Amino acid sequence: ILVCLTTIMFTIIKNGIGAINWQILTQEPKGSFYTGGAGGIANAIVGSLYIGFGATILALIVGLPCVLYLRCWIHGTRLAAMIRGLMDVLWGIPSIVFGAFGFTIMIWLGLRASLLAGIITVALFELPIIIRSIDEVVRMIPRELDETAYALGSTRFETARKVTLKQALPGIVLGTLLAFGRGIGDAASVLFTAGYTDHIPSSIMDPTATLPLAIFFQLGTPFVEVHQRAYAAALFLVVMVLTVSVVSRLISARLNRYSVK
Repeated sequence: ILVCLTTIMFTIIKNGIGAINWQILTQEPKGSFYTGGAGGIANAIVGSLYIGFGATILALIVGLPCVLYLRCWIHGTRLAAMIRGLMDVLWGIPSIVFGAFGFTIMIWLGLRASLLAGIITVALFELPIIIRSIDEVVRMIPRELDETAYALGSTRFETARKVTLKQALPGIVLGTLLAFGRGIGDAASVLFTAGYTDHIPSSIMDPTATLPLAIFFQLGTPFVEVHQRAYAAALFLVVMVLTVSVVSRLISARLNRYSVK
């Protein structure tokens, strides 16, 4: 694993470090950007953050109640086992399939390629990640805590809100940030739905660029300087994902000290 990570990082840094500068990080592409002219990838950076944050929030809003339902309402039943199995299947589905499904839903709803369509598709892609990662942490919470809460007269909803949520907070943070890292770095799920533009979107109905697609389109040109910019974008994306991963584990470890084992 270390050899693979080191090789990937060495290749990206070697080819992209020379193109990293303030201009490429803060400017939108100019007219001649894809032939080696001026401009940057600010549109892709902002677009990736928009989609990443929007999709993760949407997936968390849907996924967290599902986890609490599995824990406090249908714990130990066949339905719970079936839902977990289906989530595992969804987790293993390639992201391009989510992209094709999102494209179908987009056509059915009469939407065009836009930030909104990208957020919905990436949220579907992140949903099984959030549910299963948080669920695994929730299943480690001692059942005695729930039984104690019930013995004191708490309802299922009160137990879920005041006991399970508090104890699962480290897992919620970890699962959410890991899903964000997966979503922000995926290209296939937004290839058909988010579209692509050289400008920062001004509304959720505008098409938006993302860093993975920016890398894809830049590497498709025959110009060496543009290839270096693609590696610079890849380097920035990898640093973002690694930062999210490290921060999520640090926060989770800090919060985990207050959980009952």
